Amino acid sequence: MKIDHEKHRMTVTHSDLSGSVFDDVNLSGSSFENANLSGGRYHDVNLSGCTFEDLNMSGWTVRDVNLAGLRIDKANLAGAALAGCRIEGMTIDGIAVSDMLALWKENEASRA
Repeated sequence: MKIDHEKHRMTVTHSDLSGSVFDDVNLSGSSFENANLSGGRYHDVNLSGCTFEDLNMSGWTVRDVNLAGLRIDKANLAGAALAGCRIEGMTIDGIAVSDMLALWKENEASRA
């Protein structure tokens, strides 16, 4: 099915839309419940103001994104890695990450 230049509200249940392509589409305010989005590719997507709850995000790769103001609560971050990231103002349990890294680097330098 091809939909072009249309404006509709759809309720889709118990359906298989795998392999679908959405380009220049407004899905703002949409709700996804019990949906399988695994293996998807998201490029040039605005997810500002979204809420994500009860998700399996294992194996994610995130590049060139703006996560300013991101809040993560009760998450399993085992094996997570950050590299080349801007961390000014970032905290873990209320402690500034930049301060923690500075202390760690100072400690490592004194061991050398």
